[in-house]
Amino acid sequence: MSSEPGAVREPGTVREAGIDDDEHGFGWVMFAGVMILVAGVMNTIYGIAAIANSSFYAGHHRFVFSDLKTWGWIVTIIGVLQGAAALGIWARQQWARWTGVFFAGLNLIAQLLYLPAYSPGVSLAIFTLDVLVIYGLIAYGGRLERA
Repeated sequence: MSSEPGAVREPGTVREAGIDDDEHGFGWVMFAGVMILVAGVMNTIYGIAAIANSSFYAGHHRFVFSDLKTWGWIVTIIGVLQGAAALGIWARQQWARWTGVFFAGLNLIAQLLYLPAYSPGVSLAIFTLDVLVIYGLIAYGGRLERA
């Protein structure tokens, strides 16, 4: 934007000061990093609770395969790997971007299979976080490589 008197702006050309095309969407990528870390921490805590046969979970439910303890190990491992991917996303590493997309997708499926164990609201909240993470990393994560 010019500060000269009589300068005319063309419609659609106004940009925020200090933000160029490479940084556009950076907030989405950082948001995805934070959300994948939150989901990872939640998965790790819930997985440990399932492994320890905590009374937090409803008992005597049937799962697609195996039992609650097995699902606890699966979710714990996914949670730890999500945390590592979040650190890589913040370091602007492309391997972390695709690892984050992979584990967010895997966690998305796991949360749907994990529905009988506890409140469906918790599973669906983590499911929604995973959808937002995938969107942020796919739509805007590639711009970090060019930056």
